[in-house]
Amino acid sequence: MKRGSTLFLKIVVILIGIPILALCIFVVPKIANYAAELYPEFAYIKYLVLIVMYAAAIPFYFALHQALRLLSYIDKNIAFSELSVRALKNIKYCATTISIVYVAGMPLFYLMAEMDDAPGIIVLGLIIIFASMVIAVFAAVLQKLLKNAIDIKSENDLTI
Repeated sequence: MKRGSTLFLKIVVILIGIPILALCIFVVPKIANYAAELYPEFAYIKYLVLIVMYAAAIPFYFALHQALRLLSYIDKNIAFSELSVRALKNIKYCATTISIVYVAGMPLFYLMAEMDDAPGIIVLGLIIIFASMVIAVFAAVLQKLLKNAIDIKSENDLTI
């Protein structure tokens, strides 16, 4: 396969990461400060919000890195290899981790929505949870299909 045939997808993956980085740098601290203003009696809530948001960002960027590795395997014509299966497995674990982190952080979303009277905050948290679970399921299905394709290929290589 021609090198660079996945260039568009690599650019898209990088462009997905840039706004999330901007959110982590500029918006997340403001959200944490806002949560601390809503609940001044719970000063530690600011740090809980920061922990939840940044704890979800780490597996997100690891998953983006795995996606870039998977695209480079496709460029190198080794898409049907154990390396690709491992990258999909890592993406699946990252998406599951993001869901777990946000499920654990849902009480924070609830507190902010309760005090601010904005149910959209809870809906936003649920969208993130369900979107990452869809990605995890999709990665698991692709991982299984790829593993089966590799098994069939190795079986065919042995019979010829």
